[in-house]
Amino acid sequence: MYNPLEVYYEKVTVCPLRNRQFNFFELVYVISGIGTHTVNGNCIDYQAGDLFLLTPNDCHEFDLEGECEFMVIRFGEHYIREYQWKSIDHIECLLYYASELSESLLSNSDDVDIIAQLMQTLKQVVTQEAMYNEDIIGHLVNAVIVIAARNIAIRQIETAMTETDSKIRGILNYIQQYIREPDKLKVQEMAAYFSLAPNYLGSYFRKHCGESLQVYIAQYKIRLIEHRLRFSSMRIGEIADEFGFTDESHINKFFKRYHSVSMSVYRKQQFKERK
Repeated sequence: MYNPLEVYYEKVTVCPLRNRQFNFFELVYVISGIGTHTVNGNCIDYQAGDLFLLTPNDCHEFDLEGECEFMVIRFGEHYIREYQWKSIDHIECLLYYASELSESLLSNSDDVDIIAQLMQTLKQVVTQEAMYNEDIIGHLVNAVIVIAARNIAIRQIETAMTETDSKIRGILNYIQQYIREPDKLKVQEMAAYFSLAPNYLGSYFRKHCGESLQVYIAQYKIRLIEHRLRFSSMRIGEIADEFGFTDESHINKFFKRYHSVSMSVYRKQQFKERK
C-alpha cells in the first residue's frame, strides 16, 4: 500500500490475484455474484451482501462463478491507530480477532442493510471525481469499520457463551464497556447492577461462559494491553492510566502473570518479530 487508506470498485470474472497474502487489513464486500472464498485454507460460498475482513498475514483468494462486483477497502495498522475511535476504544483488538473467522462478518440483520447502503454510496463516490471526495470516503469507511467491529464483538460474546441468555450477554457487554474502570468491574458493583447476589454472580457466569468472571476480565484486559504494546506508541505509564492501574509497577506485575516478561521486553520482542 502506498496510502494509509485505499478504496476501489471492481467488476471482474476472474480473481486478479490468487493466494494473496498482504500486510494490511482488507475489507471485501460482495455487491453481486456468487462463488467461493478461501481464507487460510478454509472455503466458504459467498453471495451478494457478504462482508469479509482479511487481517495482516491472512492468505486468501476468490473463485468466481461468472461476473462479480466487489467493493474493496484496504487500510493499515497506522490508519487504525491514528483515528480516535470513541465508540470502540479497543477496535484494533476486535479487528485482529477476525482472523479466526472465515465466513461473512455480518451477523446482525439490521447491519446487513446499513452496510449495503454504505457500500453503494462508496461505489458512487469512488467512481466519480468531485470536491472533498477523500473526506467523504474516509467517513464512510470509518462507519463500515465500526459496524464490522460491532459484529465481531457480537461473535466474541456468542463464542464465550455455552447457551443463549440475555442477562449473560448484558454482563459481557458491560465488561467490554467498563474494561478500563476497575471499580465498576468489582463483584459487588456488578452484582448490584444486574440485581444478582454477589456469590451467585460468580457461579452464574461460570455456568454460562465456562470460566470464572475474574479470569475472563483479566484475559480480556491482557489482550487489549498486548495490542497497545504491539500497535501503539503509548508509554507504559499511559497504558497503566488507561486501564486503571496505580502505576507502571502495578501493571507490569499483572502483565507478568501471563507472559513472564515485563511489558517493555514484550514490546521489543514483538517489534523484532514484525521487522
